[in-house]
Amino acid sequence: NKWIERVGGGEFDGENGLNALDTELQSRTYLVANSVSPADLALYATLHPVLSALPTQTHYTRPSLTRYIDHIQNLPALRASTVAPQLIDFKIDEAPKLERKAPPAKEKKPKAEGAPAAGDDKKKAKDDKKKEKGPAPVDPPAATTPGDASFAEVAAPAGKKEKAPKGEGKKGGEGKKDKSAGEKKPAAAAADSGDPVPSMIDLRVGKIVHVEKHPDADGLYVEQIDIGEPEGPRTVVSGLVNYIPIEQMRDRTLIAVCNLKPANMRGVKSFAMVLCATHKDGKEHGIEIVNPPEGSKPGDRVYFEGEKYAGAQPLSQLNPKKKIFETIQPGFTTLENRECAWVDPVTKSVHRIVSERGACAAPSFVGASLS
Repeated sequence: NKWIERVGGGEFDGENGLNALDTELQSRTYLVANSVSPADLALYATLHPVLSALPTQTHYTRPSLTRYIDHIQNLPALRASTVAPQLIDFKIDEAPKLERKAPPAKEKKPKAEGAPAAGDDKKKAKDDKKKEKGPAPVDPPAATTPGDASFAEVAAPAGKKEKAPKGEGKKGGEGKKDKSAGEKKPAAAAADSGDPVPSMIDLRVGKIVHVEKHPDADGLYVEQIDIGEPEGPRTVVSGLVNYIPIEQMRDRTLIAVCNLKPANMRGVKSFAMVLCATHKDGKEHGIEIVNPPEGSKPGDRVYFEGEKYAGAQPLSQLNPKKKIFETIQPGFTTLENRECAWVDPVTKSVHRIVSERGACAAPSFVGASLS
């Protein structure tokens, strides 16, 4: 195939070739499809002697290439081969830690100083008249101190900060000024205004490319999960040690909840949550990782069936104060065929959790809860 031709043709020779390959691998776990192929093995065999001879610090400048080669060389099938080359020691534990930061909130630019615009004098007169009547009631500001993060509240970087709508609680008899102010509220409303709906939740296919036990918590795994982002894998902390062996975590394809608020989990910041199915009789009877449809790739969008939800865009980040995930989550379940769905608590309509490749499903649980 084309990848084998590119490797054989020397396209990735030299420093420029390796840099170009690092860029191409930013959103890839494997070169072709969703599993290892001859192209991966050919690239690994070609680059092994080159990368083995490079100094350790050089590997840190090409994180996507280093992550990819380390993943391929540790595949169980390759390690079991008698002709497999020796592992390259990338000293990943010594790599400089890069902190994933949320983009800064946009600040409003102050208005330019100068002569007052036409109509400002009239507005000032109205303001003076308001002052004579006394100040209008103002809602108290929402608390800005975040609460302790729950296991579910680990997610991707946030977008803009949201402002509480002003003017709530005013009576209709306060005059035309109040009425006109009320008419402007919808334009200024936040994207997550109104009742929580499942389409606000950002679900995507992910793949674990590295997993280890949390250094300070026996019940937690720290995973690197590729969800198809150019920034590379996200760090995710999951409380699954007592339920799923680490061997079953490696190279696992899964569904990630990507827009919960990032949270520190015993000193490690987590940027997503692994969607799991808990046995209907409780977690002591087992927890399973939800499987995406066959053939899924990291970054595939996962959504809820139904005209109202399928085409809707999720929020950039769920506001933890509004308890959006916590409100929707009780409706998550697995059907008789183990497919995952959300059941509307009011209409009882069933909306499967799907991608364009099919439905997501639990490995074995029926009637399970999802979180």
